[in-house]
Amino acid sequence: MRHLLVVEDEDFSRSLLSAYLETGGFIVSGVGSGEQGLAAIDTGKIDVVLLDLGLPDLDGIEVLRRIRARSAIPVVIISNRERLEDRLVALEAGADDFLVKPFDPRELAARLKVVLRRSSGSSQRSESDSQDLKELRFEGWKLRFATRDLISPDQVEIALTPSEFNLLAALASAPLRVLSREKLLDSIARKEDAPIDRTIDVLVSRLRRKLETDPRKPQLIVTVPGFGYRFAVSVTEAMSPNGAG
Repeated sequence: MRHLLVVEDEDFSRSLLSAYLETGGFIVSGVGSGEQGLAAIDTGKIDVVLLDLGLPDLDGIEVLRRIRARSAIPVVIISNRERLEDRLVALEAGADDFLVKPFDPRELAARLKVVLRRSSGSSQRSESDSQDLKELRFEGWKLRFATRDLISPDQVEIALTPSEFNLLAALASAPLRVLSREKLLDSIARKEDAPIDRTIDVLVSRLRRKLETDPRKPQLIVTVPGFGYRFAVSVTEAMSPNGAG
């Protein structure tokens, strides 16, 4: 069973969410502040985080940034904030999904399952597929499917969120080809999100900060105006037994 952490300052809401998600097969822990949430994540026992933005001690976006500084654990935002700008800021900071209150708990449970599938990679391949041993190599970088991470030319492990990994895998699996935003959206299973273009653009921006020498002048992930993106370097495929580099 997956261990879910609910970071929500309203006791009643936290209790309701916890009770519902427990019936859906999750182990649920609940805390009422950002600092408590960070401490729980640091135990290494949490599989996915449900994070409210309106916390008493820290703004939820700051909590999200601190999570991303230490972990690629999936994070789903729940918030009263309805503006598009709030969604984009959360995505930019590393959120995997964003749900506006009030919401149907069944939708929340469904989105959590999608995020977890992306995290494990099961949405992209079957259990019998040997892709779990595959590496994609480009310009000294290695994208490893077994561990779902990225190794830099200096052999530094770069943590990727589930959406970042799936997007980079889609781009690098079709080198030198132009992929539309709609096609790329399919690769990260985010059809429910809007607007499509900005969601992909934000994720590309995040990847560029991790991959490019100068994100303002990208050499790897190149924009094709009016259509989408192209992975602009050659890619080779290798097998990595047991996910070793």
